[in-house]
Amino acid sequence: MNIIAKLAEELKFSEEHVTRAVEMLDEGNTVPFIARYRKEVTGSMDDETLRTLEDRLRYLRNMEERRAEITASIEAQEKMTPELAQAIENATTLVALEDLYLPYRPKRKTRASVARERGLEPLADLVKGEPDALEESLEKLAESYVNEENGLPDTAAVLAGVSDIIAEDISTTAEYRQLLRSYLSGDGAITSRAAKDEEEGVKSVYADYYEYSEPITKMRPHRILALNRGEKEGFLKVDLAADADVAVGKLCASCIKNPASPVGGFLRAAAEDSYSRLVFPSLEREIRGELFDSAAEGALKVFGENLKNLLLIAPVKGKTVLGFDPGYAHGCKLAVVDKTGKYLTSTVIYPTKPREDTARASRTLLDLIRKYKVDIIAIGNGTASRESEKFVADLIREHSLPVAYTIVSESGASVYSATKLAQEEFPDLDVNERSAVSIARRLQDPLAELVKVDPMAIGVGQYQHDMNPKRLAETLGGVVEDCVNSVGVDLNTASASLLSYVSGINKTIAKNIIAYREENGEFTSRAKLLKVPKLGAKAYEQCAGFLRVVGGEEILDNTGVHPESYAVAKALLSRFDYTEEDVRGEGMKLLRFKAEKVGIARLADELGCGEPTLLDIIGELEKPGRDIRDDAPAPVLRTDVLEMKDLAPDMVLKGTVRNVVDFGCFVDIGVHEDGLLHVSEMSDRRFVKHPRELFAVGDVIEVKVKSVDMQRKRISLTRRGLASEK
Repeated sequence: MNIIAKLAEELKFSEEHVTRAVEMLDEGNTVPFIARYRKEVTGSMDDETLRTLEDRLRYLRNMEERRAEITASIEAQEKMTPELAQAIENATTLVALEDLYLPYRPKRKTRASVARERGLEPLADLVKGEPDALEESLEKLAESYVNEENGLPDTAAVLAGVSDIIAEDISTTAEYRQLLRSYLSGDGAITSRAAKDEEEGVKSVYADYYEYSEPITKMRPHRILALNRGEKEGFLKVDLAADADVAVGKLCASCIKNPASPVGGFLRAAAEDSYSRLVFPSLEREIRGELFDSAAEGALKVFGENLKNLLLIAPVKGKTVLGFDPGYAHGCKLAVVDKTGKYLTSTVIYPTKPREDTARASRTLLDLIRKYKVDIIAIGNGTASRESEKFVADLIREHSLPVAYTIVSESGASVYSATKLAQEEFPDLDVNERSAVSIARRLQDPLAELVKVDPMAIGVGQYQHDMNPKRLAETLGGVVEDCVNSVGVDLNTASASLLSYVSGINKTIAKNIIAYREENGEFTSRAKLLKVPKLGAKAYEQCAGFLRVVGGEEILDNTGVHPESYAVAKALLSRFDYTEEDVRGEGMKLLRFKAEKVGIARLADELGCGEPTLLDIIGELEKPGRDIRDDAPAPVLRTDVLEMKDLAPDMVLKGTVRNVVDFGCFVDIGVHEDGLLHVSEMSDRRFVKHPRELFAVGDVIEVKVKSVDMQRKRISLTRRGLASEK
């Protein structure tokens, strides 16, 4: 297989661009670096395309290795034929390759292998040849194989062995397996039933699947994942259902040339046995495995998109924030951080049950707000969140405080608080106080804070614990890496956690950067990175463009312009009589207009660079130090609380999308439970196949209350009929 040609066809890029992208990946260049600074040679492949290329390249290379292994194994058995060699060469999937190899794979002891050892293969071959006439009956032919010492005491045993050989041969024939695979995948259904009796009065979350059946072709990924988890947890018995008579009929039509021959009935019986005992169980496992893998990949994609949107939520800059980590028995932990995220103070109050010491808690919180001039209170969304929200809202209203509050997801905050990293960062604080600091900083800079948490603990996916851990970690790690590099990192304030996601920087180099900064003071230029131990020329090439030096010696160090393009950037400035002071100020607004007037292609040729690079340089010079997150929706700030009992059908509210799953979005509308905006309620103007077509984590949207179930604590939302409906 020509891997480059295959990738070019799949990705819709030229073979030249794919070749260069593959070469650069093989040379150790990172995806963010290639996507940002090598657009000319890749045809402007973005991060997502490059990661898809990387995944497919790995798969196709593994397949080529497997193709070579299979070929070598069959040749060693001296069973290779020109037709088989061609079929192996033409196989385009690992499944197709394994189907072809199945008859030649070293086998464990089976009924068929025992029959072969007893010398029954010649008779099986004769039967498979389907002679139109036999000189003797099949039973008479079998008599010559009867040998009690050989384990064949009578003709029945002989014919059973012959049937076993034929059944196994049918089950290992690629053509027949593909025929039945297509039938089962296209006409089969997945069914489930309760695997055990429920306790009286206790309703399982899998109750909807106790008597369930759905065609495979119509199954949604989230239902596939739910069924697998229910089966894994022992609540469900899941099966693949199909009409066996139809399947066997299709099989016989392919493997029996002449049903009317003297051995036609015998062959049909062997085919029935092959299907029920060998083929169906094997294909059931395979098809269900493929369904799960496909559903998991889909869920992984949704998880990745959710994580990306969460990481790129707009930061709240220039505000002093009080982090409020709610709780009951152990109280609510408070921590104040200044406008730069520096920790100032922390304490514990007890406004919730069991103590409900609201008077003292109010005085403490009021003192902190006034002493540190708190602008916003960030309340974690965990245990006692809404009770804490009511307490805060009442205090703001009672004292007419110029303070707002917002609810912040605290998923993973407790995980981070117990890590060695958190201990090193706040050695004098306990776990709960560190959590309050993390909640406050999540509002100020979600990206910088969330990179300290294992992406799998952030909680914006579905069924992530059922997925392949290695695949999940690789994918989510790639998402974090892309986000960090697309935003850029302040070299003089970034933590080691944040730096470790920068292109070309590993954890060791990140720690060395921090150590160098602490010993020598702030970096005044990107070039000084080369003095950091273990940060060589290759690492510098990969990371320099993504690191920012604010107020340094070189204005271009505070842009996304790569040092290798500084000469081009300065030549561009000179070409239109701009100075570095113009870049520091706001004098670059006409740069793009002037460049386009000359002509981008002509100007790029004049400056000796590619058009994509020139356009990127212009964009960076127009807005040096720009944060792409500033264009994202700001968090919803509140001053008063809303309770579930206050909700009524048709009430229109503004909320924040907290999670996106296959069947809808969960929206925080300011009450204890997030409301569900089902995919069917997202629009009355268009069909919405998946929620991510319209919404992303962090979006601030308008919704209407459809219904409220106080007993089950469920809120149904809709956007049908809203003027703001997309």
